[in-house]
Amino acid sequence: MMLSQPIVAWRIARRELRGGLKGFRIFLACLALGVGAIAAVGSVRMAIQEGLSREGAVILGGDAAMRFTYRYASEEERAWMAAEADAISEVVDFRSLLVVDRDDGPERTLTQVKGVDNVYPIYGSVGLEPEMPLADALGEVDGLPGLIAEGVLIDRLGLALGDVVRLGTQDFRLTATLTREPDAAAAGFGLGPRVIVLREALADSGLLAPGTLFDSIYRLQLPESASIEGLKRSARAAFEDDGMRWRDRRNGAPGVANFVDRLGAFLVLVGLAGLAVGGIGVSAAVRAYLEGKTDTIATLKTLGADGRTIFLVYLMQIGLLTVLGVALGLALGAAVPTLLGPLFADQLPVPALFSVFSAPLVEAAIYGVLASLVFTIWPLARARDIRAAGLFRDMTAPAHGLPRPAYIGLTVALLAVLVGLAAWFSGVAELALWAAGGIVAALVALAFAARGAHWLAKRLARSRLTRGRPALRLALGAVGGPGGETTSVVLSLGLGLTVLATVGQIDANLRGVISDELPDAAPAYFFVDIQNDQLSPFLEEAEADPGVLSVETAPMLRGIITKINGQRARDVAGGHWVLSGDRGVTYGAEPPEGARITAGEWWPADYDGPPLVSFAEEEALEMGLEVGDTLTINILGRELTATIANLRVVEFRDMGINFIMMLNPGALAGAPHTHIATVYAEEAAEGRLLRSLAGTFPNISAVRVRDAIDRVTEALGSIAAATSWGAAATLFTGFVVLIGAAAAGVRRRVFEAAVLKALGAVRGRILASFALRSAILGASAGTVAIVAGGIAGWAVMTFVMDAGYSFEPISAVAIVVGGALASLLAGLGFALRPLAARPARVLRSRE
Repeated sequence: MMLSQPIVAWRIARRELRGGLKGFRIFLACLALGVGAIAAVGSVRMAIQEGLSREGAVILGGDAAMRFTYRYASEEERAWMAAEADAISEVVDFRSLLVVDRDDGPERTLTQVKGVDNVYPIYGSVGLEPEMPLADALGEVDGLPGLIAEGVLIDRLGLALGDVVRLGTQDFRLTATLTREPDAAAAGFGLGPRVIVLREALADSGLLAPGTLFDSIYRLQLPESASIEGLKRSARAAFEDDGMRWRDRRNGAPGVANFVDRLGAFLVLVGLAGLAVGGIGVSAAVRAYLEGKTDTIATLKTLGADGRTIFLVYLMQIGLLTVLGVALGLALGAAVPTLLGPLFADQLPVPALFSVFSAPLVEAAIYGVLASLVFTIWPLARARDIRAAGLFRDMTAPAHGLPRPAYIGLTVALLAVLVGLAAWFSGVAELALWAAGGIVAALVALAFAARGAHWLAKRLARSRLTRGRPALRLALGAVGGPGGETTSVVLSLGLGLTVLATVGQIDANLRGVISDELPDAAPAYFFVDIQNDQLSPFLEEAEADPGVLSVETAPMLRGIITKINGQRARDVAGGHWVLSGDRGVTYGAEPPEGARITAGEWWPADYDGPPLVSFAEEEALEMGLEVGDTLTINILGRELTATIANLRVVEFRDMGINFIMMLNPGALAGAPHTHIATVYAEEAAEGRLLRSLAGTFPNISAVRVRDAIDRVTEALGSIAAATSWGAAATLFTGFVVLIGAAAAGVRRRVFEAAVLKALGAVRGRILASFALRSAILGASAGTVAIVAGGIAGWAVMTFVMDAGYSFEPISAVAIVVGGALASLLAGLGFALRPLAARPARVLRSRE
């Protein structure tokens, strides 16, 4: 008997499916959209990862690279490279002002300068317009060295090929437009467009004097037999304490790779939210399908079929349809990136090899199957326990009560597996778990909201509010009455709007970090590479300008923390951001103006003992540092060990001169260095000030604060656009579910319209009641979405972004309006058939 039961169930299921897929279109659409979104995001992420992996050497510019901060490699370091590499390319990278002389005076703009040698590039090729060898473009033309620049810079300055431009005190001739820089992704974030020149042509520019801010990068072409991991260990053991940073082709652009992983993980989580929305649609479709099978189930039970057989029959049907829905989603998720990816590949900052990848498709399929099971077991389990007598009755309300404990346990177990796999696949387990918790919490809140809307509408329908307003009374009665779509609509639309509201809050707050939290008096410019003998005349000229409000200066060096209390720094403080690269270092006999010392004491003005350092309080607490600990700092290739004398509050948000580390003057005596200055000026004086100072001191680079803010805002806008597209996909899935809920309720609305017509109601009043019902449900979903989105936005900004949060009301109001309109449109779209139905025919069919 136990063996025959599944066989009998399969025969019944197969025969019922011969009738077609009517009633399961929404089921398939929801499942396909959710699976397709996750598969597409995973495929794009995999395409970029494959591109980064296969083109790692091109992106990096070599098989390996050794980078040094504000110095060139020492003789020992050069000898090591020469012994291990077949070829070496030396590159310097820094910021400077590009100057063009005009009839009305010079025009300047910030640019990122790359000085290359004749070996560059080892791998890949530089794209130039017009096409020519790089050596010809950078060679001497009419007595001046050549320079190539990005098109955006050429357009910004209105340049033409052959024009003369200047870097520092050296003139160059513009020979070509830079259209492709093979190692651009490895360069990281820059504040200006790229120009490339020969490194030797910068010798007389005054831009690479001792102590100026530049990086030197040595790209290595290694023998095929070389062990990259072995060379990495050898180089780090010999030179890491001297400030050397190693990178190789296995991860040529770690910043880009990490960003892609993080953004991809976030979008997968957004996709899971979309799958949850789709799951609600799946559940609603199953319930609607089972309601349509009332007579069939009742007949089967009357003929002796037990609950287990009923459960198996429809579980098998759902299983087959799940396979079909997942297959459609995988086809969609694989086809879209493969077909459209090559169209956008050239616009990506990194190489992407678009193809059909099995891993993201398998991941999406697992998500789809588990989500389908989670959302279908519950209604199936409830249907199997309904008695035949109850099934024969004309049901106007769904069955209440919980399924058997075994089915509840199975649902919870499947949900736990789904969340666990999401944490594993995403690569950001903590974020995935919190996101899953947020989705569950949002669903619970929406379920309570649906129950609350049902309860409130039921009571308002009988209150004085509805007197003389029959359309409103009918709408409230439908929302609060039995058998309505209140729960389905609020859950599906509400979760989609919650995701969109969360993204809107995050986007607004990310932009707020840049704009709203700027100090009242932000500096106009940062000036760097001020030589010691230039400091006094620089101050005199700057302060002489009537538009200048104040000028702050500080000595500027860069250092890498290599050891803490004699131990390797990363072994003590892990991967803290302060240890991820070089950090600004300064010195002073007195504490900075307005500094607040929170632990320890400042050294005497005439202190001349062992090196002491003042450290930023917040970073010290995060790294586990306290007064009395020692830090070993590599500055210009030399190590210096200093004792932490005090901790002080450092506020980076004021955009003034702030340093993590500040030493006593004697500790850095004799070290070559430059100065940095922040100039606060009226906006009208900014252009005049830059022309004056840059003309007098051509080697000094100026960073306009507003330009820097624009670049950061542009980057944040790209992130916001990507997340908004993901949220829009989730909302679209929610709208499909909403259409499904409206379609499932058509039969009920037809009967309602027939009864109302028989009682004398006109079409306009019936239509108004339908419209009000949809608007009420949409507004309910949108209201919950505002609260849930605000909480989720606060959590992301506080715990993930480590930034402040403020509620953004404009997008929140748009969410409520959008929710109401979406529900209204879906409701009205399915109101035509009920309005057109003839009462006599409908009522006779119910006899």
